[in-house]
Amino acid sequence: MMTQEASGDVAVRCTQLHRNYQMGEVTVKVLRGIDLEIRRGELTVIVGASGAGKSTLLNIIGGIDRPTSGEVWVDGENLTVMNDRQLTEYRRRKIGFVFQFYNLVPTLTAVENVQVSTQIASQPMDPAEALKLVDLGEQMHHFPAQLSGGQQQRVSIARALAKQPAIMLCDEPTGALDAHTGQRVLGLLSQLNEEVGATIVIITHAAPMAAMAHRVLHLTMEGITSRENKARKRAEEITW
Repeated sequence: MMTQEASGDVAVRCTQLHRNYQMGEVTVKVLRGIDLEIRRGELTVIVGASGAGKSTLLNIIGGIDRPTSGEVWVDGENLTVMNDRQLTEYRRRKIGFVFQFYNLVPTLTAVENVQVSTQIASQPMDPAEALKLVDLGEQMHHFPAQLSGGQQQRVSIARALAKQPAIMLCDEPTGALDAHTGQRVLGLLSQLNEEVGATIVIITHAAPMAAMAHRVLHLTMEGITSRENKARKRAEEITW
């Protein structure tokens, strides 16, 4: 497997990334020559209109999808030369996913749901400790049906965090939550970024989230632009 020396603080590097989909005789171009870098320990927010390719980009970085052309390097590894088995192993070792819907196993307790993730990780965190980090230490033996939506999303964050991944990828993590609960979940992600040093990428339609980021990437059908956020705010400072 091709690797490269980690370049300073760069966790993710995409070079001339294209992703096309064939629909009958029509070629749909979703990503068009994307160049980007994401730094280690950075909280990055990706914004853009529906159909701009945000989830596609996240899935490629996460090893779920493959680009049509271009290169993707994550933590010194070139995803674009990996076969399916290598990509599966990469996802297990390097990536923590948080989705809009929690995808918890209903017959498992919170701590057991986190254990499912740690069993496939190379250097996992103790599941109970991960739940304590998201303020669910007292609910670790509760089943998903006994938890609120916000608590279930915190379990999914603990599940991702417990792998101690190189990068956490969050696709609309507050999309199924009300504004107040969503703000608390975002505050938690920001706190984990600061306290644990987690590299976090968040896709969102919610403009207030951008105020919490170190950097904002704006994705359009034409490409991507990057903006440093020197006035980064905490979640409690943001009005939704």
